[in-house]
Amino acid sequence: MKRRQFLKAAGLGVAASAVAAPAIAQTMPTIKWRMPASWPKSLDTIWGGCEVMAKAVAEATDNKFQIQTFAAGEIVPGLAIVDAVQNGTVEIGHSASYYYFGKDPTFAFGTSVAFGPNARLNQGWYTLGGGKEVLDEFYQKYNVISLLAGNTGCQMGGWYRKEINSVDDLKGLKMRIGGFPGRVLQKLGGVPQQIAGGDIYPALEKGTLDACEWVGPYDDEKLGFYKVAPHYYSPGWWEGGSMLFAFVNLDKWNALPKYYQAVLTQAGHYANTWMMAKYDQANPIGLKKLIAGGTKIHAFSPAIMEASYKAAKEVNAEVAATNANFKKVYESLTTFSNLGYQWFQVAEIGYDSFMARHSQV
Repeated sequence: MKRRQFLKAAGLGVAASAVAAPAIAQTMPTIKWRMPASWPKSLDTIWGGCEVMAKAVAEATDNKFQIQTFAAGEIVPGLAIVDAVQNGTVEIGHSASYYYFGKDPTFAFGTSVAFGPNARLNQGWYTLGGGKEVLDEFYQKYNVISLLAGNTGCQMGGWYRKEINSVDDLKGLKMRIGGFPGRVLQKLGGVPQQIAGGDIYPALEKGTLDACEWVGPYDDEKLGFYKVAPHYYSPGWWEGGSMLFAFVNLDKWNALPKYYQAVLTQAGHYANTWMMAKYDQANPIGLKKLIAGGTKIHAFSPAIMEASYKAAKEVNAEVAATNANFKKVYESLTTFSNLGYQWFQVAEIGYDSFMARHSQV
């Protein structure tokens, strides 16, 4: 009797599980989105982050939620991603927030402002320090929200035709520099230009630019800047740890099932982790190749760094005085960053400095 009861109960369990699986699947609607990016496909780091994110979403939903990726210019210009997402031309787009500072300087935050925090503190602020909340409060004015979807780490200070030995050497310098930090360069006498990644080399080659910055050794080597501007400076004080975002149309986001919202968010975090790992793996190799190819590595002088820091603080204070959105985000980020660096001084900085001095290849 007990055996018959057990088999009967087991049979019901099997039947229940057989019904449950397709029932769960039926709750997952088929959705297809398009995601243009600000990057060319040749940059397998930041463009790769788009592909990694889209693939993760598809795999987590048994291909029910598919995101088709498009490189810069294929369906949307590289510097018009937020516009396309805002007006619903596409559902989602991968970009750097500071490309849109012309709409409002507050867009500079998120990706990077001059002398902003490093990668760890930047995403610590965004993820747990109130950053996402204050940014999305602002972004919603443009009918978009942000999802963390990449980080380049600390960038290099750019490529120059001639050496930059003093602050005076920056005067009249025509430089491609992304986003809001261009205003800092302008305060120092430079002439900032905002040009999408794929258009930088031709402008540098023709002499339309005297200098440019992009990301770091791995990506920069691919774009060939060293062929026409051999002087490579560090650090990129305007991008200490630049976050990249997947901007999502607010209406489309609200219409997603909660499960899909969670999948999309986690896929972005995975793309972020992947991108940071990719840069940490590839940049040392890229730097060695550049040096072997004749690139001259320089560090900005202390005088240039201090003058740039002073100019950045002045620019931020000027904008904050007249822009409540900017002020709110700036105060949030600065409070978190200052506290974070106090902790880093206790352990992280000392340890990294020691290890760097004792590292040999």
